[in-house]
Amino acid sequence: MATTSSPSVSFDETDTRHDEMHRTIEQWLADLAADVDDAQASEQFQAWLDVQSEFHDYSHRNTLLITLQCPEATKVAGYRTWQAEFDRYVEEGESAIWIWAPIITTQCPECGNAPSYHENSECEYDETPPEEWSEGLVGFKPAPVFDISQTEGEPLPKLDTAATGEPDTLVEDLTHIASDLGVTVRIVDPDEWRHGEAKGVCQSRSVQDLTPLVEVKNRPNRADLASTIIHEYAHAILHFDITDATERAKREVEAEAVAYVVGRYLGLDTSGSAFYLAAWQGEETDVLQERLGRISGTAEEILSTLDAV
Repeated sequence: MATTSSPSVSFDETDTRHDEMHRTIEQWLADLAADVDDAQASEQFQAWLDVQSEFHDYSHRNTLLITLQCPEATKVAGYRTWQAEFDRYVEEGESAIWIWAPIITTQCPECGNAPSYHENSECEYDETPPEEWSEGLVGFKPAPVFDISQTEGEPLPKLDTAATGEPDTLVEDLTHIASDLGVTVRIVDPDEWRHGEAKGVCQSRSVQDLTPLVEVKNRPNRADLASTIIHEYAHAILHFDITDATERAKREVEAEAVAYVVGRYLGLDTSGSAFYLAAWQGEETDVLQERLGRISGTAEEILSTLDAV
């Protein structure tokens, strides 16, 4: 049997699963909002970030669900996918991890509903018949997946990813993707550095293209240099144009979280990271939901752009 720890939540009842998944996410956010100045909240937040780094191309809602059910997960797939694509089999007695899967079907060009819902709506669109409508996302449904630790069979093939790259190559790749991220980057020699003890800054616009200008202090430790570039990219993407001081402080936490997710995925040292969520004190759960979405989306933007190099 697999040695995964027992999940803290489960969604076993078919009739209530959909609503329970929603309520569980909302409760997690509510607890975080209530305890943002508590060390335990930071630990829970970092646990989610750890899962997000493993599943950076998943939505924040799905990584929250994985965190709550199986925080040790590293790779998940559906029951049949494990068999057909990886020649692995879910071990008997393992409980599914439930996430949200997109529902793709034909949808009305005007109201966006699937044909069955369109028929019962007030939408009067009738220019083309339903069989000629284009497909699109109409919603999400619970879908079962299993972590690799819940399976047995053939070893997974090793993949070449940026996470296994050398720091020198990573620095080069990170500077290469700056324009794709809408950022200008300069690596500055120490004798020309004008920003004191800071390792990097993002506080002006490039005179050439008016994009946020990231400057980082050059140093022999290329892994540390890469970490600084990632951190400043997160600043540039998340809050460069935010002028309100209070919101900038809140976005600072988001930027630190993005840097942690990206750095951890790339194999950089993130052991010294700590998250102080007090800046989010008093936030409503829907606002926290937006913040988690920005963290997830920004980390994915950086990593997917980097993977394309």
